[in-house]
Amino acid sequence: MSENPITPVTRRTLVTGAVALTAFGLAPNANAVAAQRRPTRTTATTAGTAWDEVTVRRWARDTWRSLDAMTDPRTGLPADNIPESLAAQDRSGYTSPTNIGGYLWSAIVARELGVISRGECTSRILRTLRTLARMEHHEPSGMYYNWYDEATGDALRSWPGSGTTVHPFCSSIDNAWLGAALLVVASADKGAAQQARRLFSRMRWDAYYNPGTDPAHPSVRPGGLMHGGFFPFDHDRPGGVYKGTHIGGDPVWLSNHHYDTAVSETRITSYLGILTGQVPARHYFAAWRTFPATCDWSWQEMQPVGETRTYLGIDVYEGAYTYRGMRIVPGWGGSMFEELMPDVFVPEATWAPKSWGRNHPLHVRAQREHGLDEAGYGYWGFSPSSNPAGGYREYGVDPLGLGPGNEPGNGANGYFSDQEMTNYDVGFGDCRPATNPNPTYGDGVVTPHASFLAMMHEPQEAFANLASIERDLKAYGRGGFFDAVAVRSGQVARRYLSLDQAMVMGAVGNVLCRDVIRRAFSTPAVERALRPVIGAEEFGAGTT
Repeated sequence: MSENPITPVTRRTLVTGAVALTAFGLAPNANAVAAQRRPTRTTATTAGTAWDEVTVRRWARDTWRSLDAMTDPRTGLPADNIPESLAAQDRSGYTSPTNIGGYLWSAIVARELGVISRGECTSRILRTLRTLARMEHHEPSGMYYNWYDEATGDALRSWPGSGTTVHPFCSSIDNAWLGAALLVVASADKGAAQQARRLFSRMRWDAYYNPGTDPAHPSVRPGGLMHGGFFPFDHDRPGGVYKGTHIGGDPVWLSNHHYDTAVSETRITSYLGILTGQVPARHYFAAWRTFPATCDWSWQEMQPVGETRTYLGIDVYEGAYTYRGMRIVPGWGGSMFEELMPDVFVPEATWAPKSWGRNHPLHVRAQREHGLDEAGYGYWGFSPSSNPAGGYREYGVDPLGLGPGNEPGNGANGYFSDQEMTNYDVGFGDCRPATNPNPTYGDGVVTPHASFLAMMHEPQEAFANLASIERDLKAYGRGGFFDAVAVRSGQVARRYLSLDQAMVMGAVGNVLCRDVIRRAFSTPAVERALRPVIGAEEFGAGTT
């Protein structure tokens, strides 16, 4: 996820252009993904609220209203965020590749739900793609900068309002969400498919891939890792970057930071690199599942349990954290976004039943039990979002995060679920004593988009939670659910973020429209490229 200013062997032969598109296919395949566990309207949830598809469709229709309000009608670019007014003059004044991608796949879902017509969907998407085609970007890699003016499509060199200098940065994960959206459009909208293919074909994911074999580049884990991104021009971050290139031509300023944990939204970048043939399949196994269980690593949240297995010549420690009778592979922060956002596009639980097929349901269960049972909030669903008290903050379930458990508030913990930043710390075996194994939590902050993501795995429980958030916490407006709400104070972040609204639309599309986003992205050739890789792995996840 990009910084939010409301304030991570020799390369294989590059396959690009029409050849690459032919190689992995762009035709949707209904058999590529398993049917979702779609609830009936007569089934009651554990909270006593019966699933109602009409209500979910209303939520999606209102969510689309906020996305429509954020979008400039001339450029087809969505703003990053908008307040509850939904007024055009209140748009944020900036957008990102992630936001643009989210709008594209949301338009496909809105069409499938009957909110907009097929003609309007194609027209909207084409307007956006035509703007993308003329926008300034890093031409050797086909990658876009982080921030643009949504009203003009111009790359930002100064921040709206403050005038602070903006140094163009090509983020690997921001571009990956745009790339994923382009593949969805190429499969799902015939009228816009050619333009989407053209834009995607020029994107080189190996521009971010550090194989670790070039002595001019810092060493990385075996299999190679993805850079957080690069500055195409000179920059103001000495020490945070180095000058070089992975694709030849003029060098750029590459981030020293690499994404190195598996439970992360950034794995979508790896998927795109692998399915295009630009990145070797063994790269998938380079990231940590957990850090090692030895005392040298006792700064992390808790001591993992697991064993080492080998895939494609890479030794992988299949560690997991133990929480409430479950063994779960954690993310850095323990948020729903890290766990489930790539699952909107790739049917991970079906293609990888011994890894994601175990971890996704357990992560959702853990978030639910944390909110309802452990913390006693009465609601659940934790993910980065607007802070009801102002600004932006990362929320999650601390025990599901890899960061140090004994340094609350320093930004390295698993993300916290309440405003007080209550730290859960069970220690690290004999290496580090527990400091707070049974915490008392404060004003929990729930984020509705997290529950929508969970709906792909626990539809009835997620529906009941969302219905309660709307009914009891009043965290709902003309544009759908507000971005976040603090459950005890009742303070609401009365704002809509385009990425979070797009996650709502993507999840609803999969639940109500026969996996429409997964079917569009996960074509037969994508399945041939990815399924053998992710399906080979066995996580240490399970129940104790």
